[in-house]
Amino acid sequence: MSLLLKNVRAIDPAAGETGLDAIVDIHVRHGEVIEIGPDLDVDAGEVHDLTGKVVVPGLVDMHVHLREPGYEYKETIESGTRAAVHGGFTGVAPMANTNPAIEDGTKVRGLIEKADESAFCHVYPVGACTKRLMGTELAEMGDMVAAGAVAFSDDGKGIQDAGMMRRVMDYAKMFGKVVMAHEQDDGLVGCGIVNEGPVSTKLGLVAWPAEGEEVMIARDIALCRLTGCALHVQHITTARGVELVRAAKKEGLPVTCEVTPHHLFLCEDDVTSSYDTNFKMNPPLRTKTDCIALADALADGTIDAIATDHAPHAKHEKAREFELAPFGTTGLETALPLVLTGLVSTGKLSWERLVEVMSILPRQILGIDPVSLQPGSMADLTVIDPDRHVSVTADWFESAADNSAFLGQELIGCATAVFIEGYAALLDGEVVDQ
Repeated sequence: MSLLLKNVRAIDPAAGETGLDAIVDIHVRHGEVIEIGPDLDVDAGEVHDLTGKVVVPGLVDMHVHLREPGYEYKETIESGTRAAVHGGFTGVAPMANTNPAIEDGTKVRGLIEKADESAFCHVYPVGACTKRLMGTELAEMGDMVAAGAVAFSDDGKGIQDAGMMRRVMDYAKMFGKVVMAHEQDDGLVGCGIVNEGPVSTKLGLVAWPAEGEEVMIARDIALCRLTGCALHVQHITTARGVELVRAAKKEGLPVTCEVTPHHLFLCEDDVTSSYDTNFKMNPPLRTKTDCIALADALADGTIDAIATDHAPHAKHEKAREFELAPFGTTGLETALPLVLTGLVSTGKLSWERLVEVMSILPRQILGIDPVSLQPGSMADLTVIDPDRHVSVTADWFESAADNSAFLGQELIGCATAVFIEGYAALLDGEVVDQ
């Protein structure tokens, strides 16, 4: 099948020697970009006039929770990937904290087979570091690599024992895979649920000190130095944590990190006496000063990726008391509009940098095939309307869950089309049913 995208602004800093930012036509055939240039034509096939739109290499979210298997009442592979394409993503990397956990090759293969049946986009499995995510016994890492796992993480829990984390990193290095670390020292965090500071005191909620994250970042950077294994710091939240990563990069260590939109655009002051559980996160929302430091680090290259940590929950779970409700917010569908509204439109982040942190670098960190706007590349494409208004309401979500911390917000800019291997998964903002 041929596909022709006309009059689109194509942006890809990795295309060619100098990158690409131009108004062009893009010709796709049999899932591959064939030609890019002005005034192209095809004898037969789909033609879309995308005047005023921007096309970028398909976005990848390297940190999501699809909940399947075991928690299908929250989300499924089908509903979660449907939400992903609605948000502009062509691929997602689901974490292993399902029930049972993705801890051996059989479970990785089962996830891939289920994705082949029902997913709307690419699914890149992340395997557990330890069995049952307990931090005491290595998972079947080699078996999972053979089955298709792209990385390892016990996300949701920090590996408390430094010796165990060293063994995880030693094994991951043998297979050339990155370890994605949830940086949480349970001895410091305890039962904490909000950032330690004035807000936790005022609201009478158990405090979670920033040091509970920073101590573990420092430890794992040291273990990265010891083992040589690539380390990826998940959902970084503090200015001091950023400085630790910046110093590790300067040293030449293979350390990368990600930030979530909720940690960029929300802070502890958004947790109010309404006790809205949609603002209960793991790790928690930090200070406004931390938000500014995170945005600066994203712009200057210290932070490598934006990842959503999409964490869907059932309504009855989030309707409980703040102390009892589960952590997390959905994020797949709001991430791109938030970044466009809060960073790109304000000039804080360039379009080229957006492509780097939401497309190019997530693929590099996960070790999956690159996608680029140049002939010969797989045609995974995200089309963005920078002027389309988005009202974040419960009815707008394609996810099975609507526990979003951004409900009620008015945003500008979103994905209007997604093409995966040349086939439409999203057109004019509507998911294309399979």
